[in-house]
Amino acid sequence: MRRLLLAAGLVLGLLALPAPALAHGSSAVRFATYNLSLNRPAEGLLREHLANPGVDDVYRRQARNVAEVIQRAHPDVVLLNEFDYDPEAARLFAQNFLAVSQNGAPAQKYPYRYVAPSNTGISSGLDLNNNGVADTTPGDQAYGDDSYGFGLFPGQYGMVVYSKYPISYSAIRTFQLFKWKDMPGNLLPADFYSPAARQVLRLSSKSHWDVPIRIGGKTVHFLVSHPTPPTFDGPEDRNGRRNHDEIRFWADYVKSARYIYDDRGHKGGLKPGSPFVIAGDQNADPLDGDSYDGAINQLLDHRLINSRIAPSSAGAAEAATLQGGANTSHVGNPRYDTADFADTAPGNLRADYVLPRAGLPVRGSGVFWPVQSDPLSRLSGVYDPVWAPVNGFPTSDHRLVWLDLSLRH
Repeated sequence: MRRLLLAAGLVLGLLALPAPALAHGSSAVRFATYNLSLNRPAEGLLREHLANPGVDDVYRRQARNVAEVIQRAHPDVVLLNEFDYDPEAARLFAQNFLAVSQNGAPAQKYPYRYVAPSNTGISSGLDLNNNGVADTTPGDQAYGDDSYGFGLFPGQYGMVVYSKYPISYSAIRTFQLFKWKDMPGNLLPADFYSPAARQVLRLSSKSHWDVPIRIGGKTVHFLVSHPTPPTFDGPEDRNGRRNHDEIRFWADYVKSARYIYDDRGHKGGLKPGSPFVIAGDQNADPLDGDSYDGAINQLLDHRLINSRIAPSSAGAAEAATLQGGANTSHVGNPRYDTADFADTAPGNLRADYVLPRAGLPVRGSGVFWPVQSDPLSRLSGVYDPVWAPVNGFPTSDHRLVWLDLSLRH
């Protein structure tokens, strides 16, 4: 009996210890994407919260939790979606949260970062939702609908890239201003938008960035974005169509499409043969959900993209079984899900992707979605009204997705 009690005590003691960080080989470079829901309801709030990490409220607790997820996964290069545009906030998150150990997780230092404006919450001055009014007053739903990308204020739901490897800042290309009409064969619903709107509407709901990362003697183009959800519209399916074409942009870009132009007026897509990794919350599942015409398959079936290795987790498969609802009618394998959405509809989906160029050696992959018996499941959790101010979860309704590539030798 004494031995049994000692063994039980040892097990409980081990469970109380912080779980180790996810391992990856010393010769591999870990790329990741994480929609961490670090957006805030008003402009300036994110900076305020990140500047005062010691305050114990739901906002700082969520920020500490998402920082811990990143520390446990310790990516070398990571895209964060739904991070309000604010260069100072990006600095504060790196300094006050990522570089400070959370619950014993290894602190992560990212000497390089990139942040740029987002189309979200930037007024178009036009009636883009066809309600008869061009709303130009920030702060409400109608204003967000009439902005170039949905947002209650400029930059809400923006993006930031952190890297442990040097970023070639002078070579970065952004495509925030690229007009939807300038994509040949686009799906812009001409019968829904006015002639004036069709002339100015931008393709990207946030932005598309080509961020070159220097790893040893090689430059890898980190191609990042966050297409609009294919929902919150009407029978015209304007968001579904936009999501499709936002995804298509990268499919064309890696084929060096000549129609593309960046925000500095330089034309053309990626230089042929260039190594790349596409990352982001694409808001599109290959088999389930509300995507328009299998939008994500434009990347998954692309001859230049390696999609054969799909990051997965046991936690996602467990969640689909426990939550039931719409998940029971899904066609796709739930172990590949990356987002915990409403059980009634659409259910959990594969929405977040890290997709390398074909030919780049993949050494490992995964989704940070622990099973409920894992102590770290506290970081993913399930919907709880306690967390309602920050999207209802202790971190986010999305999970961090990572992929290890052999690039150093």
